[in-house]
Amino acid sequence: MSTNKRITLQQAAEIVKNGSSLTFSGFTIWRRPFAVVYELIRQKRRGLHLIEVNGGPQTEFLVGAGCVDIWESCWVGHELYGKYGANLSRKVGKKEILVEDYSHAEMMFRFAAAAQGAPYAVTQTSLGTDIHNPEYDVLGRAGRRDGKRIAKQKYIFTEDPFFGAGPQVLVPAVKIDVAILCVQQVGEEGTVRVAGQLYSDPEAARAADITIAMAEEIVPEEYLRRDADHNTIPSFEVDYILECPFGGHPTGMFGCYDVDGAFLKDFYAGTRTQEGFNAFAEEWIYGLDHMGYLEKLGWPRMLNLRANTALNYRPRN
Repeated sequence: MSTNKRITLQQAAEIVKNGSSLTFSGFTIWRRPFAVVYELIRQKRRGLHLIEVNGGPQTEFLVGAGCVDIWESCWVGHELYGKYGANLSRKVGKKEILVEDYSHAEMMFRFAAAAQGAPYAVTQTSLGTDIHNPEYDVLGRAGRRDGKRIAKQKYIFTEDPFFGAGPQVLVPAVKIDVAILCVQQVGEEGTVRVAGQLYSDPEAARAADITIAMAEEIVPEEYLRRDADHNTIPSFEVDYILECPFGGHPTGMFGCYDVDGAFLKDFYAGTRTQEGFNAFAEEWIYGLDHMGYLEKLGWPRMLNLRANTALNYRPRN
């Protein structure tokens, strides 16, 4: 039995170097690896190239902390707890960050292409929209398209040569240095089991050069093999693992705990200015480790978020 993949939270953040391209598991306010996100902020990581199928609170925290230089995605926000990304909007307005906009489907196709080892995906998505306006090729206009980690072109138009189906768009596969997953269970050798919706986690794991799985619990591989068809990602696609209960807070973990809506509302309301973000980070990130963060939240609050094991969410009284 191999256990050499197990690392600490601090080591997980150290794997992400300045300038790395990075992606995360989950969707909007679900299963985001916040314990690692906080540690990246504490370690003052800089120059990150964040590539996501869609953004969420993790984007807003990293952007607000000045960790991100480039963001490629389609949307960012906190769903009903804060409709848009105020920190990203502020940074864009001040020209402190480059944002490359693709449609949601195009981003998913780009991850799927990378997961398959293909250099690009073919789609008709977003034809006729300003997403394909050359004026909005932000990375191209900034001279960042080197053909290595960033594609030489944002897209290419072509015609279907096989069935005459008309115009097609070629969009480049993503190039990801590190993917960080936030899941319910990981085996001692790296097998990942996700409960509930998988989102784009399998594609993210396969697209990345290095994949880190942060789990609520590390379990024996023998247990996961009993029902192998329930597993999500095989062990050979995961490079490192760590156990971190409540590591997704304030986002939710299906079957374990709900989204902390009050926390996200407070963040959204208090961080529309840089001064507000700095104050929030001083209170909730700097000077704390993960256990200190949970202690500050308080166990009554965390128990109130705990999901009912029969329903997989906490029923409201």
